[in-house]
Amino acid sequence: MIILNRLVFGAASLLLLLLALGLVWLGLGDAWEAIRSPDQSGADAILDVLGYVIVAIAVFDVAKYLFEDEVRRGSERRSAAEARRSLTKFLSTIIIAVFLEALVVVFKTAREDVALLVYPTALLIAAVVVLVGLGAYQRFSATVEEKVGDDDAAEERLDEQQAKTPTRRTPARKKV
Repeated sequence: MIILNRLVFGAASLLLLLLALGLVWLGLGDAWEAIRSPDQSGADAILDVLGYVIVAIAVFDVAKYLFEDEVRRGSERRSAAEARRSLTKFLSTIIIAVFLEALVVVFKTAREDVALLVYPTALLIAAVVVLVGLGAYQRFSATVEEKVGDDDAAEERLDEQQAKTPTRRTPARKKV
C-alpha cells in the first residue's frame, strides 16, 4: 500500500510539474501572439504572461510539496516542527503567488475599468487573511511544540536513563 501511495503521489507531482511548464509555455505563446498583433498592447501581454508564470509557480510548488512530503519521505514519522516548517514554506509560496496575482489583476483592471477594482481588492484581502491565518498557526503551533518538545525530551531522557541502568533480576526463590 505504501508503494502504491508513493506511485500515485509521484504521478500527481509529475503531472502538476508538466502542467506548470505548460502554463509557462502557453503564457509565452499568448504573449508572442499579442506582441505580433497591432491591436493589443504589449503591456497587457506582459501582464498576462506574468499571471501565467505566477500560477505556474504556485502549481510547481504544490508538485514539489507533494513530491517531498509524500513520495520522498513517505510515511516516516516527522516532528511537529518539521511539519510546521514544511507547511509554512508551502503556504508562503501560495500566499506570495496570490499577492502577485492580485497585483497583476489590479494593474490590468486599473488600465481597463477602475470601477472593477473591487474584485482585485477582495483578492488582496483574501491573501492578507490567509497570511494572518498562517501567522496565527505559527504562533499556536510554536507554543504546542514547546510543550510537546519538553514532554518528548523528558521521555527521551527517561528512555536513555533506563537503557544505561542495568535491570536487576531477583533470583527465583526455591520452594521448600
